[in-house]
Amino acid sequence: MRHLMSPLDLSVEELNQLLDLAGDIEKNPKKYAHACDGMKLATCFYEPSTRTRLSFEAAMLNLGGSVLGFASADSSSAAKGESVSDTIRIISCYADICAMRHPKEGAPLVASQKSSIPVINAGDGGHQHPTQTLTDLLTIRSLKGKLDNMTIGLCGDLKFGRTVHSLINALIRYPGIRFVLISPEELKIPDYIREDVLVKNNIPFEEVTRLDDAMPKLDILYMTRVQKERFFNEEDYVRLKNYYILDKEKMKLAKDDMYVLHPLPRVNEISVEVDDDPRAAYFRQAQYGVYVRMALILTLLKWR
Repeated sequence: MRHLMSPLDLSVEELNQLLDLAGDIEKNPKKYAHACDGMKLATCFYEPSTRTRLSFEAAMLNLGGSVLGFASADSSSAAKGESVSDTIRIISCYADICAMRHPKEGAPLVASQKSSIPVINAGDGGHQHPTQTLTDLLTIRSLKGKLDNMTIGLCGDLKFGRTVHSLINALIRYPGIRFVLISPEELKIPDYIREDVLVKNNIPFEEVTRLDDAMPKLDILYMTRVQKERFFNEEDYVRLKNYYILDKEKMKLAKDDMYVLHPLPRVNEISVEVDDDPRAAYFRQAQYGVYVRMALILTLLKWR
């Protein structure tokens, strides 16, 4: 039995097979409409989510399966003090596979160690968000036709952004990847990513504070919001929340085939006027998330 805690749990070969399966699901949805008949997905979400939780549910329903679970810790026995370990033991009696989001880093890993069903990390604090990374990789590959030899700009909250950390770890396995890290000083990439991942693996990168300077050289721009829920005081959040706003003027600086991604939700870091630009790919990205989660559910159930 396999779990998914990190994008690195999949080899590059397994990852490519998963993305191929997701691509086939996109082209032939009816072919998979009954692939999970009689099976149940448990969504155990200890903190709020729209896209991740609903895309997991849509994925299982599209496969012919059913869904059960909870959407916040307050609506589960966690409110009574039940541990994650005990919860997953119970969930294992009711479902065939589980997607878990938790504010504490490592909580899904603890669950996987006590579970008798596959567990998918659907986000753990500021640590990892592997299914968003799979979504990002599928989106990039679908738009650009490849996952190598590109310059990727990561903009915004690079300190707390688990989507950014996961994406860097996944992309460095492909040749010719370069990063431009765009953030204010207070939200720079953590040292363990800079030193242990980028420097250690000889990945070319540069750190800048101005988005305008980076725009002309990028093949992909990955925008992130400044996450209020990760800040310890309101003043720092208010000071930094509008540090970057992508608008039409900035888009004029970009290549014609540069695409904008965003894990969503956005607050105001991308102006709504950008939505009509054909290079704005963040809503398509959300749709790709359903296909990749369908492929992941099928793959993990096959490996069970």
